[in-house]
Amino acid sequence: MALAFLATGSFAAQADEAPLAHRIVRVTLDGATDKGTSGRLLLFAAPAATAREAAKDGKVEEVDTNPFQPKAVSVAAREVTWLAPGQSVDLDTDGEAFPTGFSSLPPGDYLVQAVLDVGHDYNYSGRHGGDLISEVTPVKLAAGGSLPVLKLTRSVPAKDPWQLPPTVPQAVRDALPEARQHAHAEVLQSAALTAFAGRPLSIRAWVVTPPGYDPNGSTRYPTVFVTHGFGGGFDRYAGTIAGLWSAMSDKTMPPMIWVLLDESGPTGTHEFADSVNNGPWGQALTTEYIPWLEGRYKMDAKVGGRFLNGHSSGGWATLWLQTRYPKVFGGTWSTSPDPSDFHNFTGIDLYAANANAYKKADGTAYPLIRDKGQVIATFDTFAHLERVLGAYGGQLASFEWVFSPRGKDGRPEPMFNRDTGAIDPAVVAYWHDHYDIAQRLRTHWPELKPDLDGKIHLYVGTADTFYLDGSAKLLKDTLDGLHAKSDIRFLPGKTHFDLYVEGEDRNALLKKIAWEMYGVARPGQGKAP
Repeated sequence: MALAFLATGSFAAQADEAPLAHRIVRVTLDGATDKGTSGRLLLFAAPAATAREAAKDGKVEEVDTNPFQPKAVSVAAREVTWLAPGQSVDLDTDGEAFPTGFSSLPPGDYLVQAVLDVGHDYNYSGRHGGDLISEVTPVKLAAGGSLPVLKLTRSVPAKDPWQLPPTVPQAVRDALPEARQHAHAEVLQSAALTAFAGRPLSIRAWVVTPPGYDPNGSTRYPTVFVTHGFGGGFDRYAGTIAGLWSAMSDKTMPPMIWVLLDESGPTGTHEFADSVNNGPWGQALTTEYIPWLEGRYKMDAKVGGRFLNGHSSGGWATLWLQTRYPKVFGGTWSTSPDPSDFHNFTGIDLYAANANAYKKADGTAYPLIRDKGQVIATFDTFAHLERVLGAYGGQLASFEWVFSPRGKDGRPEPMFNRDTGAIDPAVVAYWHDHYDIAQRLRTHWPELKPDLDGKIHLYVGTADTFYLDGSAKLLKDTLDGLHAKSDIRFLPGKTHFDLYVEGEDRNALLKKIAWEMYGVARPGQGKAP
């Protein structure tokens, strides 16, 4: 380790007056790849005892962040423009760091691991195929002590999209082999998106057909368009595919075609909104992709047979699609959607005078994540961690790539200052005029009502992990004030992650939603068992 002193004065200063020395760690590309590369270099450090206690059999396979324990692991980062095999780069762990520089860490035993995020997408995907990593290395931090040279010796293997996590029930595992035979990857290069980006861009989805589906038969089916939440993607639908097929096979779900859309991208979730930053995703979906699919499958291909479902960011996306294209879709069943009224953006009123994303008017911090009534993370904690992990793909930055005007540098204008939390009223005014769903309803209800009334269904828990029930209440107030027909339900005690669960059934709510959709498309032809 090399030591770089902050002060340029005399080394004879008293110890209690001298600033702490920066901790510099050297990272070498040693065997992970035989080619030169670049990316964002991340260093993770966790107290050894805590990490081993949490690990299975006490063996720590990786050191990584956890949004639900955001300060448990320290992170330092820097950009690496080029690193050839055998070359080294120095990382100042007191430069870009969270929650504080490593020189401020208490003395003790730690486990550290270096990761080169070659795709600049750690904020969204974490470490994945192609990223380069070091071994988990024990170190002892002490005043004036050093950190060992870390070697990038391994490349993360590509993920098997059909490998289910260990928490998936056995019944779903058993259904997966057969379900795969009825799941079809459908990818269409979009003319509108390609023209926007100046390079080929495609929409992709898995199409899951029901038992008894005959591509040459005359029977048509209602179709559900599903969008995933933040962190989801095309390669993370295996459990959903197996669950849908299993439920339709045992008739706890009606026979329908399910289109599992991918709304992930380099900047986070594009949410199928037409955006000056991400491109015309809503236009491409409704005018290109859906007509193309309906020419390939036995779908109802009419408003009364097209439905929407999504959770979290997918919940916002489906609310947006239904309110923006009411003549296309016959109803949305959105669950725990991201804020639909920016008077309550996870508890923050973006329109308030001198609004600040970090602190309330009384100086207390805005919470962002809660569990069992306890605040786990504040808005500023989450924002600072996201900034260290990288400029792209984070949840907060993802909102800006969808909602914000484009800045002079080609990137979206930030909604709030990452250092101070100060909210930019000019940017918020743009959000208000273009993407505040409640405001859109208040402004355009007379013209929307004939095609939209009765089509909005929303479920959210009263203990939502990200405080999203607050915005949903404002949306309900708006719809009630317009005398609109809607179905907005607040499930007592439910969080962001157990909303769909009843007893042992992890998909109970989705089954109820599916039968409600089917009742709209096929009145009187079936009911839930």
